[in-house]
Amino acid sequence: MDFNMKKLASDAGVFFSRAMQFTEEKLGQAEKTELDAHFENLLARADSTKNWTEKILRQTEVLLQPNPSARVEEFLYEKLDRKVPSRVTNGELLAQYMTEAANDFGPGTPYGKTLIKVGETQRRLGAAEREFIHSASINFLTPLRNFLEGDWRTISKERRILQNRRLDLDACKARLKKAKAAEAKAALWSDEVEKAEHELRLTQTEFDRQAEVTRLLLEGISSTHVNHLRCLHEFVESQTNYYAQCYQYMLDLQKQLGSSKGEIFSGTFIGSPDSTASPAAATSPPAVSAATVPTVPTIPVVPTVVGVPNTLAEGVLNPNEVKPPASGTRKARVLYDYEAADSTELALLADEMITVYSLPGMDPDWLIGERGNQKGKVPVTYLELLS
Repeated sequence: MDFNMKKLASDAGVFFSRAMQFTEEKLGQAEKTELDAHFENLLARADSTKNWTEKILRQTEVLLQPNPSARVEEFLYEKLDRKVPSRVTNGELLAQYMTEAANDFGPGTPYGKTLIKVGETQRRLGAAEREFIHSASINFLTPLRNFLEGDWRTISKERRILQNRRLDLDACKARLKKAKAAEAKAALWSDEVEKAEHELRLTQTEFDRQAEVTRLLLEGISSTHVNHLRCLHEFVESQTNYYAQCYQYMLDLQKQLGSSKGEIFSGTFIGSPDSTASPAAATSPPAVSAATVPTVPTIPVVPTVVGVPNTLAEGVLNPNEVKPPASGTRKARVLYDYEAADSTELALLADEMITVYSLPGMDPDWLIGERGNQKGKVPVTYLELLS
């Protein structure tokens, strides 16, 4: 009991001494031991790393899960060390609604068929999103959290200890200074000076030891940057794969819808018995919105000349009848593999070089491509036009 009381009294005395020293430093009434410039730079770098890591972590969480309520729920599950329940993505939910609507309207109707195709693509997009979120959480968010909740807490703890050691050291320096001043007036204070010098040596040793421990931890921030750099590369790779998957899924869907456009619009819609599509509309190739792909340089369209047959306007392209214009041809590099839908199109292989040009009346999203003796229509979005 007496030992505990003495310990509490000692702790209270130390706390009071540190508080007094800190207050006097703030008021400019006491000297403060300054750390060297390198140490101060390490402290500033560590604080900057912690602050930016927190911001990047929080914003990445918002990117992966925009719903704040869902983020709070995931946070609570994580703190309770429980598995987060599987959540349906927006794409998967849209796919479910489209499929149910198709079954209600009739899966054999044009609208029903299209709903099923689009719904299946939305399901694939939702699955890709789920995979991306999972990969980003493991390879990027988890390492950032581990730093903030592990390494940074250790650094903060050791910095607090170092601060206390410095306050103790400066308090001992102040006591020694007072003892020496009193010694000059009376020889009775010589014992106080010796005691103060002994305490100063001890606190200086403790301060130096703690400063070295803290310095090593702060220098470890460089290793943290290297680790976060590797995680950042993994995050970019998973995000790139995700967007590439989405782009490919949408191209596939667009090709499906384009090939069935003639079938849909050549028939009679329910409720519009007299509405039919023109032959040109039935055979027109699928159009790709320019907003969904990178800007592609355009090829000058050859003006229509009276007396020249417009084979594309007639809906049929005979490669043997197509003649390249005298000017306006360009070279193009193929960006992606493309499978020809029919004999009027030219199949493409990624990275190959072909010659392309436009003909009067052509859909602006398509060009005529030539590879040796082979000719056919090619989609502009699959090409990088070269100057």
